[in-house]
Amino acid sequence: MKTVRIWFTKDDECKYISHLDLNRVVMRALHKSRLNIWHTEGFNPHPFVTFALPLSLGFKGVKENMDIRLMDDEYNKEEIITSLNNCLPQGIRVYDVTEPVMKAGKIDKALFEIVVKSDKDNVDTLYSNFNSLFDREQILVMKKTKKKVLKELDIKPYILKYKVADYNGYIKCRVLLPAGSTTNINPTLIIKAYNEIYNDDVFYQITRLDVFDKEGNSFK
Repeated sequence: MKTVRIWFTKDDECKYISHLDLNRVVMRALHKSRLNIWHTEGFNPHPFVTFALPLSLGFKGVKENMDIRLMDDEYNKEEIITSLNNCLPQGIRVYDVTEPVMKAGKIDKALFEIVVKSDKDNVDTLYSNFNSLFDREQILVMKKTKKKVLKELDIKPYILKYKVADYNGYIKCRVLLPAGSTTNINPTLIIKAYNEIYNDDVFYQITRLDVFDKEGNSFK
């Protein structure tokens, strides 16, 4: 048996598929593809699938991945890509198959791109405001805890890197945030803080571009 890592994008209408539903979609695709995949043992056997880091509902993903276990050590990458894409919805596209290098537990941070537009302010004002937001000593926002209790959180220390650029009537913020098994900061908290501080309700789209380990190595 051999474990392989399937790389795919999650876009268009599929960005609104929850992680639980994504798992169901993938299970059906694996079954329909007729690939020689190892199934779990027990009363209800199913294909072995693990996802490195679930993607939040509504986010696009350009470098998503999942691990599956093949029955044979030898495999045809193009056959796997074609077979799965023929069985998946258009918003989910497999583009590569590799052998795993890192374990999912090594993931420590994630890079996001936030595209923002406002009916209230033009792009120059948005650009200035977002730079001012990131430069603040504190960025306080209310966040729900695991017990569903609202608690004020300063997200400033969690913004590891950022860059703001204007782009054809929009602004793009690239933000590196903690992600993984210990600490996760959702980039929507940045939007929430902006709306509260600048009394706005901006339109936004968030894409996860990549995930990294503690040393800054891209997940492989």
